[in-house]
Amino acid sequence: MGLERRAPKGLSTLLISAVNKIILIKRLFKIKQVFNLRAHLPPMTKKEQIINKALELFGSKGYDSTSIRELSQEAGINVAMINYYFGSKEKLFEEMVAHKAEYMKVKLQELLDSKDLSPIEKVNKVVEEYVTRIFSKPIVHRIIHREMLLNVRPEMHRVIISIFSTNGAIFKKIIEEGIRKKEFRKVDPELTLASITGTINQVILSGPLCAMLMNKDADYDPYSDETFKGRVIKHLQQMMHAHLLSSTH
Repeated sequence: MGLERRAPKGLSTLLISAVNKIILIKRLFKIKQVFNLRAHLPPMTKKEQIINKALELFGSKGYDSTSIRELSQEAGINVAMINYYFGSKEKLFEEMVAHKAEYMKVKLQELLDSKDLSPIEKVNKVVEEYVTRIFSKPIVHRIIHREMLLNVRPEMHRVIISIFSTNGAIFKKIIEEGIRKKEFRKVDPELTLASITGTINQVILSGPLCAMLMNKDADYDPYSDETFKGRVIKHLQQMMHAHLLSSTH
């Protein structure tokens, strides 16, 4: 006869109930931590509120169809305040582009300065950051791309190019580092970046193409599909490896 004893049924039920309560308490504690963290985040400035609302309106209605007065009403900020911060709708758009480009500028500079990553690892990270960033807000990318294509406002067009040229210059230095270390072949840095952005542009601007590639219905949203995003990242990284790496790597 075995020496082991089975716990009474009532006791087992109590133990299971206690464990479930502990798990629930831990989950509630984590949720509380998240809300506490959000509560301590600095509130958006008026300027950021205007920029975020402008992104929504430019994305849904287009730049030309959005007026400063409508933006004022939607953002709950008077026209005088918008004019104080930006001066004009054109300057607001330029500031919006600069605001969005700043994130990648910081990331690119961090990668360039990193001593722990090889040049090809840096390029992998660049691809991942670009795709993730653009997939998170595809409407922003479409707005900017539309303005670049139309080129009906030459001065604004010039400013947008200038903003993105800064990021391009940092990427160029990453490629040049790889060439200097003989990890990369002697390639054209500018066209290398164009190969990355061109592929992303095609994906972002053509929802029906994405649906076809993924064998999905016409109403499929590829930008919320983590599998598709991973597929784009992997493809671009493989393309960069084939394009950049010398035969010794």
